[in-house]
Amino acid sequence: MKDVLSVRNWRYATKKFDADKKASQEEIDQLLEAIRLSASSYGLQPYQVYLIETPEIRQELQPHSWNQSQITQASHLLVFASCTDFDDQLIDNYLDQISEVRGIEKEQLEGYGNFMKQTLGPWPADRKADWCARQAYIALGNGLQAAAELGLDTCPIEGFVPAEYNRILKLDEKRLTACVVMAVGYRSEEDANQHLKKVRNPKDDFITSI
Repeated sequence: MKDVLSVRNWRYATKKFDADKKASQEEIDQLLEAIRLSASSYGLQPYQVYLIETPEIRQELQPHSWNQSQITQASHLLVFASCTDFDDQLIDNYLDQISEVRGIEKEQLEGYGNFMKQTLGPWPADRKADWCARQAYIALGNGLQAAAELGLDTCPIEGFVPAEYNRILKLDEKRLTACVVMAVGYRSEEDANQHLKKVRNPKDDFITSI
């Protein structure tokens, strides 16, 4: 338990990264795998993660990110892109994966597939888009914690223009939209925020036992 809490107390939203210090490929691979294994409603994962490694693209994204330095200074940049809409194909693809991974005949999954289609299918597009974005945020939360366990600093970023990210990363044509960004790397010694005490609501105000 102490390790669980100490990691959470250690991490903070890093505002200034050490641009000369890079995360190893092994660390990034573990982080991405932890995100891939994140919980998701029905297991559908209606989002994708873009690892932005090309410096020129990151420089192009920065002006559309309130000119935040983390976009270019961080070792790595992840963009969580959620589906703007979906149809039965999303569910059918997932059922194909279940069939292959678990060795189950597709016919045996028909009932589960119909349940998902009847539940999610009638939703209007805006509700589907909102649900997909919330699934992406679950993955973001897992990513933030996994990074901290790896000793990597992070900063979740919502201050950006999704339409410009969509244009630069060509997300519209894939029925995706930039949802949230996570900068990953190592904190700069000049980042004063690392020395600030963490401020959260008191336990008695935050937790209600019934």
